[in-house]
Amino acid sequence: MRAAVMYGAGDVRVEDRPDPKIVRTTDAVVRVVASCVCGSDLWPYASMPATGTGRPMGHEFLGVIEETGTDVTTLTAGDLVVAPFTYSDNTCDYCAKGLHISCRNGGRYGFDGVDGGQGEAVCVPYADGTLVRLPVAADSALIPSLLALSDVMTTGHHGAVTAGVGRGDTVLVVGDGAVGLCAVLAAKRLGAERIVLAGRHATRTSLGRDFGATDVVAERGEEGITRIRELTGGVGKVIEAVGTRLAFDTALGAVLDGGTISRLGVPQYEQVSFGPAEFMRDVTLTGGASPARTYIPQLMPDVLDGTIVPGLVFSGTFPLDRTPDAYRAMADRRALKALIRP
Repeated sequence: MRAAVMYGAGDVRVEDRPDPKIVRTTDAVVRVVASCVCGSDLWPYASMPATGTGRPMGHEFLGVIEETGTDVTTLTAGDLVVAPFTYSDNTCDYCAKGLHISCRNGGRYGFDGVDGGQGEAVCVPYADGTLVRLPVAADSALIPSLLALSDVMTTGHHGAVTAGVGRGDTVLVVGDGAVGLCAVLAAKRLGAERIVLAGRHATRTSLGRDFGATDVVAERGEEGITRIRELTGGVGKVIEAVGTRLAFDTALGAVLDGGTISRLGVPQYEQVSFGPAEFMRDVTLTGGASPARTYIPQLMPDVLDGTIVPGLVFSGTFPLDRTPDAYRAMADRRALKALIRP
C-alpha cells in the first residue's frame, strides 16, 4: 500500500509499505476513505531529527472495514467507521471512567509497529473498543465533519467541557487553528453567550465568527491581554488551543481570579512558572489530550443532523501522493487543515 512517512523536519514521503494484515484476534483492517494532517503533525515537521527509518504519519482517519480478527464481535467487513486519534480497549478501568486517552492497553498510530492514518489502509488494534460505526455511506457529504470527530472537534469539545463552559458564559479561545475554531463551535454548542477568539488570521477568524465567536482580538502579548480585558473585564473560562508559551501567558493574563484555563495545545515549552503570585489567584489549570472515543457518540448526532459542521475547518483536499504538499500548505499557512483522499 501507499502511505506517508516522515524522515525528518520538512521531509515527508509517500512510499510503498507492506499491506496491513490481522496480527491479533482483536484487530481490524480498515481501508481509508479520508484522513488529514493535524496541527500537531507540524511540530515534528518543523523539528524532527533526520532518521533513516522514518515514522508513519497520521492519526485522524475514517474508512471501511475490510477484515476483522476472530474476536471482533461488534463490527463486520463493509462497515464505515471513524477512528479516534488513539486506540483503546474500552474495557480497562481508565476507559470505564471515560479516559480512553489513558487506556492501559492503548497507544498511538504510527508507533510500536502500528500503521499511520495517512495511507491506504490501517490495521487498528482493539477494533471493538476503538472504532465507531458511522450510519452513512462512504460518499456522504458529511465525511469531512465526521472525520473531524477523530480529533479536532472532540479536542475542541474537551476544552469546552473541562473549562466548565455552560449556558450564558463568556469564554476566551486562544488560537485560530482548527482546534481553536472547533473549541469556539463547542463552546457555542454548550450555550456560551459571548466567545472571544484571539487570533490574527482574517480567513480563520471569519470562520470563527461563523462558528459562534462574538469578538475577535488580533493583538498579541500584553496588548492582546489588555484588549481582552477591555472587552470583557476578564474571562472566567479560557481555552488555550495553541501550545506556545505566548498563548499560555495570554490565557493566564486574561483569566479572572478563580477562573479556569483548559490547555489543548501540546505544550512546546519546558514548564510553566506558577509561583506565589499565580498561586494566590486560585486559577485552575485543566485540559490535556482529549479522550476522543468518549466524545464521538455524544457529538455524532449533531453532525448527522447538521447542528454543527466542523468539517468546514478543511480548507483543501489533496490526493495521498501529494501529502507532502499538504504539509507544506499547512506549514506555510496556505491551508487551515488539509484533507487527504487515498
